[in-house]
Formats: sequence, C-alpha cells, structure tokens
Amino acid sequence: MFAIFLAQAPAPAPSPGSGLISILPFVLIFIIMYYVMLRPQMRKQKEQARLVSSLKTGDKVVTASGIHGMISNVKDTTVIVKVADNVKLEMEKSAVTNVVKSVES
Repeated sequence: MFAIFLAQAPAPAPSPGSGLISILPFVLIFIIMYYVMLRPQMRKQKEQARLVSSLKTGDKVVTASGIHGMISNVKDTTVIVKVADNVKLEMEKSAVTNVVKSVES
C-alpha cells in the first residue's frame, strides 16, 4: 500500500512563463483582427466623413438607397437633392455615399 502512495508523485509546478505563453494566441488574434477588420472600417468612416464635409451645390451624387440626383442646396446636416424637374428631396448628408461628378468640373 505504501508503494502505491509513493508512485503517485505530485505533478510538477507550472513554470512562471506558462501564463504568458497561454495568453499569446489571444493577443495575436486581436492584432490580426485589428488589421483585417477594424482598421479598414475606420479608414472607410474617415473617407465617408471627408466626402460628407466636401459636399457642395452642383455635385451629382448617389445616395445609400440608390437615388441619383444633383445637390441644389447644402445645409448643416442635410442636403436638398434635385431628382427631376420640380422634384427635390431633403435628406441627411450621411445618406450620400458617392459623388459621381461635379457640374463645375
């Protein structure tokens, strides 16, 4: 019986660096996700903000819903888009996704 207790030796204590090594995969996954997902999204948001701030009267634009038109007036947070003769829509600046071309250029 005594031999059985001696055969069951305690497990060796974990080395001090093993905690750091077990966290390393999570850190690497976060870094990869930052460069693959978060950074391009932030760049796209900055580009959209730059587009919204540069809107001016006469720009031909496409909205998020696919409406094509020409900006006839720019306000603080909204723009008035002329879609057809005597048809003007007021919409948020953030709804504009693309400037096709400007009338002046």
